[in-house]
Amino acid sequence: MALPFLPGNSFNPNLGKEKFHKEHHFDFKNEVPMNTGDDKKYKPNHSTIPRGTGHMAPAWVAFDKQVLQFHCYYKEAVVERSSENFRVHVCRLYFYLEDDTIQIVANSTNNSGIPQGTIVKRSRISRPPPNDYTFFTVEDFNVGNEVEIYGKVFKLCDCDQFTRNFIRKLGVRIGDPCEIPDDPYSKHRQQETEAMQPLRPYERIDKLGQYLEHSSHVLRFYLLWDDTSNLFGDMREFILHYFLADDEVEIKEVIPENAGRDALPMFLNKCKLPKLVGGLPLPGQEAARTVLNVFGPMGKGGRYILDSLKTGALKQEYYTDADLSVGSIMNVWGRKMLICDCDEFTKQYYKTKYGTEFKKITVDRPRFPVPEREVPPYNGFGSYEDSLGNCDSLLPKPPRRDFMKFMEKDRNGLECNTLRFAACLLTKSKIDKDRRFVVSCFLADDTISVFEPLRHNSGIEPGKFMERARQEKPGQDKFSSKTPDFYTAIDLAVGQKITLQDFPFYLVDADEYTYNYMEKHSSQWPQSNIDMVLYKLKGVLGEKSKEEAHAAFKAKDAKGTGSLSFELFRDTVSAQTGGMLTEAEIITMARYYGSKASFGIPTDILRAAVQESLRKANFEQFEDLRKALKLRDSERTGKLHAADVRKSCLAMHIRIPVDLLSHFISRLADSAGIVDYMQFLQEINWRDYPVPISCNIPSVLRFDAEWLGASQDEVVKFVNYETILGDLFRG
Repeated sequence: MALPFLPGNSFNPNLGKEKFHKEHHFDFKNEVPMNTGDDKKYKPNHSTIPRGTGHMAPAWVAFDKQVLQFHCYYKEAVVERSSENFRVHVCRLYFYLEDDTIQIVANSTNNSGIPQGTIVKRSRISRPPPNDYTFFTVEDFNVGNEVEIYGKVFKLCDCDQFTRNFIRKLGVRIGDPCEIPDDPYSKHRQQETEAMQPLRPYERIDKLGQYLEHSSHVLRFYLLWDDTSNLFGDMREFILHYFLADDEVEIKEVIPENAGRDALPMFLNKCKLPKLVGGLPLPGQEAARTVLNVFGPMGKGGRYILDSLKTGALKQEYYTDADLSVGSIMNVWGRKMLICDCDEFTKQYYKTKYGTEFKKITVDRPRFPVPEREVPPYNGFGSYEDSLGNCDSLLPKPPRRDFMKFMEKDRNGLECNTLRFAACLLTKSKIDKDRRFVVSCFLADDTISVFEPLRHNSGIEPGKFMERARQEKPGQDKFSSKTPDFYTAIDLAVGQKITLQDFPFYLVDADEYTYNYMEKHSSQWPQSNIDMVLYKLKGVLGEKSKEEAHAAFKAKDAKGTGSLSFELFRDTVSAQTGGMLTEAEIITMARYYGSKASFGIPTDILRAAVQESLRKANFEQFEDLRKALKLRDSERTGKLHAADVRKSCLAMHIRIPVDLLSHFISRLADSAGIVDYMQFLQEINWRDYPVPISCNIPSVLRFDAEWLGASQDEVVKFVNYETILGDLFRG
């Protein structure tokens, strides 16, 4: 009899208990985190695998991608059919060593109507009762064992080689493999299938087998149809696809651009292609199956008899793969097409099946001249490229510039990439003969501008003579459909005659940057290549000896120094060569073999010019300038760098032209650029140390070559003709 649930009749479950903490349900087993509660009915265990030597790794690392495979079967009782009592299901059992999971996959059987594939998904499976609180481990699997999983008993008949080696390493003896019994019903169905006769025994070709074997195999041939015999006919190209699965053919035309033909999807749809084309067949002649007699009710329950001999059927021959070869002619519904080539798959197919190798056939096709596009003439608005853009598109775009050339030849620091030439007009007008111009060619876009400098008392206003733009060469029709030729930098050189907008110019000189640039890029300007100039000079002199040439130059050398002034050298070379050498080539020799002129403005004149500028500005703060210079002299040496002296003068707002100030300071500086600023203050002090100069200072500065921006090494004064003759007649 049970005691009533009253105080004093129940027992305290905590009596004798010493630990009152919460139960621990999670821990690591076999290096895998899992639930390890204190429930005695739930005791998960893992496979016990002996430890090897070396570093210990968790199971999911040591046994990654290692699976045991067993061949097994199970029997299923069949009670709803009298023709079979049981069925045998052949399966494959996979045991994953990393986490002791199991997966069972059933082998597929054709037309079985039974769900196949994975019948047990990968998971840990518990043992059958009464041990259902434990899971299957590797110790439960061996060849010959029977394993009960979810009510089905699986017989392990065999395993693969990896499984045999792994179980043998565990120290377990492998059982003997056994045969899987045959399924009675499957064996009975196989016997019935083999005994069945086809419905059409007269068909000798297995069309289904042909389709399954060549379902995705297509032969490709390239055809050519010569239709030039017809009116407006031409040579037309086609691509033929032969489908090996059903021996059908489709043809597609290759339509070139601007052919004027409609782009049809197919020239010939997929069908069997007959070899001979006759008249239209009578109804029923092309039927695949001929019905001889029909008896019984119409529709359901009716019967019919087929003509197995195909009596009266039309016998038609169709193209097969054996009839196609490169070089043969096909009859495509009355059109004779030549097979010229095929693809690599087709060549390999014929080489494997028929032992035939194909080579491409080249057919000479008539080439018709492509008419040139007629562009309307230039209308005078905008540039030629802008007008041409209106003909290329309904929505004209701005003309594209040569951006790479622009980035390479644009002004970059001191590299201006601009060639400047001094020019004069070739005219009979006495006024225009004395005019001088500066022709600038910009290498970034080959544009040319013309500037006229100031000339006193000329009556002509200086400034821009011609806008910067591309200049056309003379003798071209401006309003034509052809883009004219423009002057480029290669067309410009000293001694050249150019015509810019109907103004004839003669290039008489160039600046030092232009000469250096042309000599650096002598491949574009051959007249600046000293080797080519000497080679040309030697060819012009012909059979003249060195003594004859030397006598001609020595006759002009009155002092016998071996050098001539540039003017005499130019006249002598022109006389000896008969004017065959251009002005630029003579200048190239003079620059290479000449000695530079020594010139410069006297220091007294520069000092007088500086004092005159200060006197006109009424500058007398020389003491403040001394303090400013002394403030920069931290070491109290009495000397400063020329740049520091110039900065101090600019900070005092001295009204002296910057170029004049810089030039005067450079005269007082030594080789290291150091200036005695006390001497500088004494030189510019117009109040205490004036310099009496009676000449016209601006006129002296205006016509001095050094003052105009040239250096002392730029003006050639004498040319050594003996060195030239020595290099010319060397060897």
